[in-house]
Amino acid sequence: MNAKIKVTPFKKVLIANRGEIALRVIRTLKEMGIASVAVYSEADKNSLHVRMADEAVCIGAAPSSLSYLNIDAVVTAAQMTGADAVHPGYGFLSENADFAEAVTQAGLTFIGPTAHAIRLLGVKSTAREIAVKGGVPITPGSDGVVGKNFKEVARKIGFPIMIKASLGGGGKGMRACFEEKDLERMMKTAQAEAKANFGDDRVYFEKLVLNPRHIEVQVAADNYGHAIAFAERDCSMQRRHQKLVEESPSPFVTPQVRQKLQEAAVKLVKAAGYRGLGTVEFLMAPNKEFYFMEVNTRLQVEHPVTEAVCGRDLVKMQICLAQGEPLDMDQKQASVIHCHAIEHRINAEDSEKNFVPCPGTLEEWIPAGGLGVRVDSHMYTGYTIPSYYDSLIAKLILTAPDRDRLLARSRRALAEFKVAGVKTTIPFHQKIINNADFAAGNMDTGLIERMLEAEENDKSKK
Repeated sequence: MNAKIKVTPFKKVLIANRGEIALRVIRTLKEMGIASVAVYSEADKNSLHVRMADEAVCIGAAPSSLSYLNIDAVVTAAQMTGADAVHPGYGFLSENADFAEAVTQAGLTFIGPTAHAIRLLGVKSTAREIAVKGGVPITPGSDGVVGKNFKEVARKIGFPIMIKASLGGGGKGMRACFEEKDLERMMKTAQAEAKANFGDDRVYFEKLVLNPRHIEVQVAADNYGHAIAFAERDCSMQRRHQKLVEESPSPFVTPQVRQKLQEAAVKLVKAAGYRGLGTVEFLMAPNKEFYFMEVNTRLQVEHPVTEAVCGRDLVKMQICLAQGEPLDMDQKQASVIHCHAIEHRINAEDSEKNFVPCPGTLEEWIPAGGLGVRVDSHMYTGYTIPSYYDSLIAKLILTAPDRDRLLARSRRALAEFKVAGVKTTIPFHQKIINNADFAAGNMDTGLIERMLEAEENDKSKK
């Protein structure tokens, strides 16, 4: 091995998360022969990730602010159990630079990018500046946060525009503004939402691309200047900027466009001096021109579709990179597409009542199975879903040699998946799969809203 390469194998890793993603990381750690430490709130004492880990530490009361978002509690648990490293999962503290810094200062390894990279890319306006320097196309915008001259800036860009929280994510602090007369009101709404969710009311503007697709590219970078990008994921099926279905490869993206996407993603992470796994997100116009949106400096909920397509365990890759290992594949290998994959996010929500969360006790839990079916979940019969956290209860991931057979497998698996005791979004996913536009691959980020609007119109006619 090259003398410059320093590899420090982990003996024990603490997972600073809960539920499905904590369980996902624990499974990879077991296969790698690395001991696992789970953390949990008082509401999660019966969660499957607590049972499956080698050790488990209660870090606080049910509200996430008193447990999973408590940096001191998580770092103390890692030190107390003798962990070498901390895996943040997604959500909670996964993109918190202060947390990454606290882990490092405690003498542990943060399994993710550096705190510096998180700070650089976490501020969306700064990330846009890095994209420009890296030669990555961006939508026309405000070139940073907007101030008192916001009306002048908006006029220069031209309506419609998208108002975005500078420290935003998950669709929070975002508002589409089509006319100047609505700008001030939309600004106040976006700023208030940004302040409530991120503690920062700064916003910036981007030109609004009409009928776009949401296309993202999974990247991986090591400590030695090497970076690769995998085939894209199409995440256009969204409701209020929240993803419901993701697939790879996109039925809209050609091999030539795919190569351009991958090249742009690699340019950006290299320009940012990035290390570890991350996701570069793009908006793609109907003419297949694409524009950089943001970088997610963590593992994505939808990472399993990329795992299926590239044939690699991305959590294992994260851990190996954090240990100081170089990438063990090149761009040519990363570009190989082994199958077509789709992920359905199954939430404990009532889609007939505006997707209201439905916590409660599972009276029956019979997940789908069979060829090409994977279910990532921490659910079991008798488990009580707490009301304090995200409503995601399972990810149904399906693979097939081509998209037509994949859709057939989705229909079969969704019909087979039985849940009783709480309402879930499975019936709505069945509607998505049977939607003519989706089946034909003609989706954009507004398709789900159009589906819901059509449903409401049909109800009002009856």
